[in-house]
Amino acid sequence: MRATSGLIRRLYGTAIFLSAFLLFSVEPMVAKLLLPALGGSSAVWLTCLSFFQVVLLVGYLYAHWLGRLPSARLAVSLHLALLALAAGVLLFGPQPDLNHAAGHPLAAIFTALTRTIGLPFLLLSSSTPLLQLWLAREERGAVTWRLFALSNAGSMLALALYPSVIELHLPLSLQRSVWAWGFVIYAVLAAAIAWRAASVSDPTVVEPTAETAQPCTLRAKLLWFLLPAGAAMQLSAVTGHLSQNIAAIPLLWILPLAAYLLTFIVAFETPRLYRRFIVVRLLVVMLASLGYMLSKIDSSQPILISISFFLLELFCACLFCHGEVYALRPARPSETTLFYLLLAAGGAAGTLFIAVFCPLLFDANYDVALAFLVTAALALVVTWPSGWPQRALWLTGTGLLLTMVIMLHVVYARRALLEERNFYGSLRVKQTNWPPQADTVRTLLHGNIEHGTQWFAEQSRRVPTTYYAMDSGIGLALQQCCDGRPRRIGVVGLGTGTLAAYGRAGDQIRFYEINPAVPPIARNLFTYIRESPAQVSFAEGDARLTLANDPPQHFDVLAIDAFSGDAIPVHLLTLEAMQIYSKQLAPNGILAFHVSNQFLDLAPEVAELAAATGMQARIFDTPSKDAVGEYRATWVLLTNNASFFARPQISAVAETISRKPNLRAWTDDRSSLLPILQWLPDK
Repeated sequence: MRATSGLIRRLYGTAIFLSAFLLFSVEPMVAKLLLPALGGSSAVWLTCLSFFQVVLLVGYLYAHWLGRLPSARLAVSLHLALLALAAGVLLFGPQPDLNHAAGHPLAAIFTALTRTIGLPFLLLSSSTPLLQLWLAREERGAVTWRLFALSNAGSMLALALYPSVIELHLPLSLQRSVWAWGFVIYAVLAAAIAWRAASVSDPTVVEPTAETAQPCTLRAKLLWFLLPAGAAMQLSAVTGHLSQNIAAIPLLWILPLAAYLLTFIVAFETPRLYRRFIVVRLLVVMLASLGYMLSKIDSSQPILISISFFLLELFCACLFCHGEVYALRPARPSETTLFYLLLAAGGAAGTLFIAVFCPLLFDANYDVALAFLVTAALALVVTWPSGWPQRALWLTGTGLLLTMVIMLHVVYARRALLEERNFYGSLRVKQTNWPPQADTVRTLLHGNIEHGTQWFAEQSRRVPTTYYAMDSGIGLALQQCCDGRPRRIGVVGLGTGTLAAYGRAGDQIRFYEINPAVPPIARNLFTYIRESPAQVSFAEGDARLTLANDPPQHFDVLAIDAFSGDAIPVHLLTLEAMQIYSKQLAPNGILAFHVSNQFLDLAPEVAELAAATGMQARIFDTPSKDAVGEYRATWVLLTNNASFFARPQISAVAETISRKPNLRAWTDDRSSLLPILQWLPDK
């Protein structure tokens, strides 16, 4: 074995660590750059994750191919040329931009990311397998698997620092510049290693005792693909579930990804900690608990309980998958890049299935149940050689989970008038006959989050319910704004179209809605819009972009109602957005922000925006009234018209907003949800 100095090993380790840090710090950064054009949808995060998994696969394929070139100098020359090209793209190329993209959001995101960071990300993703192979050749020995764990440690550090340090203190433009120069530093390190690798005269020469080990079986190679696919399905399904149904904050996706990566570190750095008999028993407990959680279709658990459960479920499932795939790792260095290639292929396949194909194949969201069904089937395959007790256990578990998926489909269909799923999430219209005085009740749900309800009793069908009651902030704004004259009203976020119930003859109401599936539902399954005396119009696409392109609308009231569910569209709460709203408002017009949210205290941020733009702000918090279908609602009204807040009907219920220390108005370049996050929601 050739002796390798500690300095050279540290050079390899530094390059691998830096490449992983850059990989996982760029994911939230570029996703945040893309969010404004797609309404802040949580699907943007999953689509970006799919892109990164696919490019990771291409990067591993590139490393696999490069490692098999007969000429080391040719491989090094090609790699150096691509490193130089990637650095040029980052320093002088375009930023990700979807503002003028056409077609399906998935294609638009993939195109934008490919043009801007595709090549740098590919080279970074190839770093771990390629440098690991070059080090094994230089030492004429076996693969140093601990470098894989070092890679994941860099990834974990990036995920920890981005929301807590980078996002808080660096504007996006500076983040991009720092990241680009970080890549340049990595490219220099990789170039130094590549020149050293070129000195190996024959890349096929390895330590005989390592290369003459038994080749891996076909079964092992299939599991190299299937086990990572199961883990990636778990990651994508849990990320989607948390961001859509539990906590409406896009940063929450980092927690599942951190749990996922932690299992890689445990499996590859300290494999002695993985004990199959313990993890298998934990998976069985998770099966029963998951069945209970998924059976509560229209209810939600406290945030800490839900997050803790799903993160524990994800950790156990991924530890099983990654622990088993590590146990099947190749002993031959020549099979190393194939191992990484199939590992990445499985990760890409699992992520694409959940993020891309499930919305196309299913009308409802079965992602978590499907992911655990696949995990149970993999447990059956892996434990099959252990004998009939394990076979019987996992045959039963797989059968029960298959039954659960079928039963979920039956229950969803029985309770729903309509089910539809697309890029922006899963929609369901539920109909009940409770309470009796409502006659028939229809509710639009996005995941488990209600986006509007209508009571169909004759005396109630034109009465606004849920968050839009007569005494709510928006109700008071619409009743007090215009002294009986016709009103021009803008609404960002359609839902069931409840605010159309306020329309009078001569009024004009314009709804802005990004999800193309929502307007037909609001028009056909609810009557607020079609029975409104007002003239109602619709604008599809992201509201901010549409408002920016619309001619001046001179709205008397512009309601921003996009913060109660799915992901928070932060780009609607920035100073740049406020400038657009101001151009669309009539003189003395009113901006109404609906900030009802269990987990985010948005009112102080709206107050900062008001102060920065010279407007006055007041908060209106109204209690729930179950007997008439009204929910607790929190609205913040902003206006330049001081006399509006002096009206007796307004001043009697309006309150000033408590400012948060160290909170400042968000901009497109700098924003963070962490300062306003509430882990213990206000009751």
